[in-house]
Amino acid sequence: MPEGDTVWQVAHRLHAALAGRVLTRADLRVPRFATADLTGRAVLDVTPRGKHLLTRIEGGLTLHSHLRMDGAWRVYATGERPRGGPAHQIRAVLGNEEHTAYGYRLPVLELIRTAEEPRVVGHLGPDLLGPDWDPEEAVRRLLADPARTLGEALLDQRNLAGIGNIYKSELAFLAAVTPWLPVGELAPGVPLRLAATAHRLLEANKDHPDRRTTTVRRPGTPLHVYGREGRPCLRCGAPVRKAELGDRVTYWCPACQRGPGPEPSGPRPPND
Repeated sequence: MPEGDTVWQVAHRLHAALAGRVLTRADLRVPRFATADLTGRAVLDVTPRGKHLLTRIEGGLTLHSHLRMDGAWRVYATGERPRGGPAHQIRAVLGNEEHTAYGYRLPVLELIRTAEEPRVVGHLGPDLLGPDWDPEEAVRRLLADPARTLGEALLDQRNLAGIGNIYKSELAFLAAVTPWLPVGELAPGVPLRLAATAHRLLEANKDHPDRRTTTVRRPGTPLHVYGREGRPCLRCGAPVRKAELGDRVTYWCPACQRGPGPEPSGPRPPND
């Protein structure tokens, strides 16, 4: 699933191609909105909210989309043949005289009143890349359920918006705790440092297509643990492990990260 920095990049591309221009083509290929006619209306802006995309259109309308696992928006010069996948996978087309955006495999696509945006994004926590970013509020939400695992709490968009499976694993590594550690057992100060690190990493990566969380410059080392099962930890050399946490896989270094693992393993090391 695209994470907050990737969604920010998509919104930036769509905004550059569509905002301030009148739609000469608009085709929503979902039954509920197939008859909606948006041609002749100007796109006002394209705004990311966590992992959601809000395309605001003249007349008080917003096209709400979410990429989830497989969705994508591709922008081409108007008249250029789209290459984002088979034509039957296109769910939305928004075009003007210069650019046309195609939404592929969009699992969420709905046309709503702009005034109704809180209905679809109002549940989200502070946006790591938004003007509402509030680390103290994010920490308050993260710690609201002390028994919840860190991995699950980080993925819950109601706590802070924009973290996906990659950042979940990387943030736990950088905090030197396993994703299975209950958030209530984090040492004082760690939750706020986690929030600050998440904000710093997404900010650093939002303008770069190749995500990086490490300072190691060797080839194949942009991430500390994610996707590195069986390979040596960049910090200590121990093999990185992979296991299920909820309905997602997670990666961690059993030597560098303190706390419980996916199986019962006796007393937990102290988290100090």
